[in-house]
Amino acid sequence: MKTALTFLFIFINVIGAFSQKDSLNLGDRYAEDQIYVAVSYAQFLHQPQEIFKSNFSYGLSIGVLKDLILNKQGNVSIAAGVGYGFDFFNHKLKVEEINNTSVFSSDATISANLFKSHNVELPLELRWRTSTATKYSFWRIYAGIKFLYNFSNKFQFDDVNGNTFKYKGVSNYNKLQYGLTLSTGYDEFNINLYYGLTPVFKNSTINGQVINTKILKFGLIFYLL
Repeated sequence: MKTALTFLFIFINVIGAFSQKDSLNLGDRYAEDQIYVAVSYAQFLHQPQEIFKSNFSYGLSIGVLKDLILNKQGNVSIAAGVGYGFDFFNHKLKVEEINNTSVFSSDATISANLFKSHNVELPLELRWRTSTATKYSFWRIYAGIKFLYNFSNKFQFDDVNGNTFKYKGVSNYNKLQYGLTLSTGYDEFNINLYYGLTPVFKNSTINGQVINTKILKFGLIFYLL
């Protein structure tokens, strides 16, 4: 985690050093190199039938995006970036790691059933906006795909006797995930959506039923450059 954050800090400073907005005139080609910060409400989708809907859960993301202009007007581009993401789920699926094997079950007696993950994010976007080289408040629609590499995950729950069980690095957790993204809005304030296309768990079942749990997140994303 420390290495990932160090790399992100260096990348942010490089982006800032090469920023050229202030030297551009109207009509010049320009790039919207940006730092992004996203705060999202999160839910597990397609849970097994015996698992009820998750309680309040959230996600946080921060990173940088590098813009590549595709037209003369400068309002269409593609952008690629790197970032860090944290997900916190208060969920109902009981997850254990026993003898290097992931075990899934439904248990109504457990409480404080939590899941935390830390991910490297690699977003790729196709962008349209109404900005110009000297107009910094504008409408935008950014659609794309985001790849996630998980470098830390922890599942934790309390049993009926108040004992706490923690499992780190669950073997059936899908470390490489990806999903569709959409950001739209005006100026710094934008609505953001992430819909996971890959299951959270790989090769996993509960009572003979395949676990096809995916992640949905929606909230606000802020562009700071």
